[in-house]
Amino acid sequence: MTSRAESAAATRRALLDAAAELLDLGGPEAVTLREVGARAGVTRGAPYRHFPDKESLLIAIGSQAWEALGRQMQELRADPHMSPAGKLRAGLIAMIEIGRSRPHLYKLMFSNPPGDPAALARAAQHSQTEFLAVVADLVGEGEARRYGALLVASANGIAGLEASGQLADPKWGTTAEDLAATLVDLVARPGGRVPDPASGPGHGSRPAPRP
Repeated sequence: MTSRAESAAATRRALLDAAAELLDLGGPEAVTLREVGARAGVTRGAPYRHFPDKESLLIAIGSQAWEALGRQMQELRADPHMSPAGKLRAGLIAMIEIGRSRPHLYKLMFSNPPGDPAALARAAQHSQTEFLAVVADLVGEGEARRYGALLVASANGIAGLEASGQLADPKWGTTAEDLAATLVDLVARPGGRVPDPASGPGHGSRPAPRP
């Protein structure tokens, strides 16, 4: 027999799945508690028992996406068959792929909800910690944050160019995958890395990538 807690958890999952589908189809404007309930096949009052308002529902969708990305990054780190550079390339492509296949979700993940602007930043912490660990395996702990921020910003730019259709313009002659590989190649080469201007002369030397 299904317990009350199990039934409530199943209803919440159904609501989140329905909301995510509506978000993919029409963006945040398409996500209403009434429509989510109807799509999930639950009673009219059920969505309001799990989510007090639309914003809390959208935060839950974005948080769920960050959790999934965090698990993906964790699995990449644990893969014994991939090199540090291969793991980093795969991590960047994983981020870009969300923007490619689910642009509304991607935009939501990087948003600041008015009622709780830091909610999705908190949800992103595990994913970002795992990603920084992947970066550290390639450039060392001391440089991981600086290069991690550079790589995430670059991945965001690549995803944006691709979503707008500009990356497909013949004048660029490249792909998101090629750009991600180029970024990792640049970061992986000690001589190709940018010295930290805050650290003074001679800071250009970097530890060699781990084998």
